[in-house]
Amino acid sequence: MDFVAIDVETANADMASICQIGLAKFLGSTPRGEWKTYVDPEGHFDGFNVSIHGIDKSTVRGAPNFLELASSLWPHLEGSVVVCHTHFDRVAIHQACARYGIIAPSMTWLDSARVARRAWKDCAWKGYGLYDVCRRIGYEFQHHDALEDAKAAARVLLAAIDECGLDLDAWLKRVQQPIDPSAVSSGAAIRREGNPDGALFGEVLVFTGALEIPRREAADLAASLGCNVASGVTKNTTLLVVGDQDIRKLAGQEKSSKHRKAEQLIAEGASIRILKESDFRELARLSEPLA
Repeated sequence: MDFVAIDVETANADMASICQIGLAKFLGSTPRGEWKTYVDPEGHFDGFNVSIHGIDKSTVRGAPNFLELASSLWPHLEGSVVVCHTHFDRVAIHQACARYGIIAPSMTWLDSARVARRAWKDCAWKGYGLYDVCRRIGYEFQHHDALEDAKAAARVLLAAIDECGLDLDAWLKRVQQPIDPSAVSSGAAIRREGNPDGALFGEVLVFTGALEIPRREAADLAASLGCNVASGVTKNTTLLVVGDQDIRKLAGQEKSSKHRKAEQLIAEGASIRILKESDFRELARLSEPLA
């Protein structure tokens, strides 16, 4: 689970005006290197920005510009998962590349603010700024220093991994899903009639939680195999498919209302099987007719 955390500070409202870069490399939860440099933004310093980070023209005197730093920075980023808090740093790097006519490294970005919004319910809609989240997890740092902020973003991710039991790959998928994964974005309930010739005809299936594939695609797959797909759990339900990530985080976490209702009905004698999504997809694969 290697990743790199990065943060930048800018001289003015132009996001390409990077004046400091901080970078921290991690192997799992273990720091394995850090790097920080001032950058000559080759432009003016706005008083507002200076009031935030304390960097001015005298601070960067003699520092290289972004183009001159690229050869040192790129090896750390190329092919890596790069963590930053909010989209600001990602946009700043790409805008600076555009300014100097260079191609940004190929990397996979992960926004630790989006992670925090999904890891802790009280951070979902407010309080997900870097300072607030770090205060929540008990991590102290010097805010608005690029290296300190980069390390703080890394600690937010690592705390979320511990909190939810999701590894780095799982978080890369989870941040692409709604904050409340049980909600259907269209607001419409998803129902399907099962293919009467399907191997699973007669099953009544309900989905809950964050699925790796779109909910509608999962419903189409289930229906093609013969399942009637319902929007809610009832005594007629025979299969409840739960997103893998929700299964992994259940220890000490709140289950969805569908999951709780299924367990209640099972306790009352209903014949409902609860499957994680990956098991359902394997069941689907094995149930497809041979070519």
